[in-house]
Amino acid sequence: MKFSAHERARARRYAMQALYQWDLSGMDLLEIRSQFLEAEDFTRTDESYFNELLRDIPKNIESIDKNISKNIDRPIGQLDPVERAILRLALYELLIRPDIPYRVTINEAVNLAKKFGAEQGHTFVNAVLDQASRSIRPEECAATREKAAGR
Repeated sequence: MKFSAHERARARRYAMQALYQWDLSGMDLLEIRSQFLEAEDFTRTDESYFNELLRDIPKNIESIDKNISKNIDRPIGQLDPVERAILRLALYELLIRPDIPYRVTINEAVNLAKKFGAEQGHTFVNAVLDQASRSIRPEECAATREKAAGR
């Protein structure tokens, strides 16, 4: 089944909120997942992607956090919890989901930061992800820059 960009974006939004709750409360993600499935309307949401994010981000959290830490100027624990959840989701996509273009990942993360983050949080998220994508997906970034330059 193919999902629209809006359904995938909604899955990211719910996953970011669940990751935020997990980070702050320490609750079991399966329990948080159940709460979301019960409380939210998933009829126009890519539920399988939501489930993948909640299942696989914790499995890869060490690698994800290491990649975030390489691109920030303070300990990851000092990040705003909303921005930390957004960055974890986006780094998962950059590292594990090469089928999702890095520019889509950055755009979705910036949109989440504009909606849920601190006033200028989206500029921070954009800068961190731009830098991370250059080291994680150098060929894709270079091809995008060349295309933009008209080469």
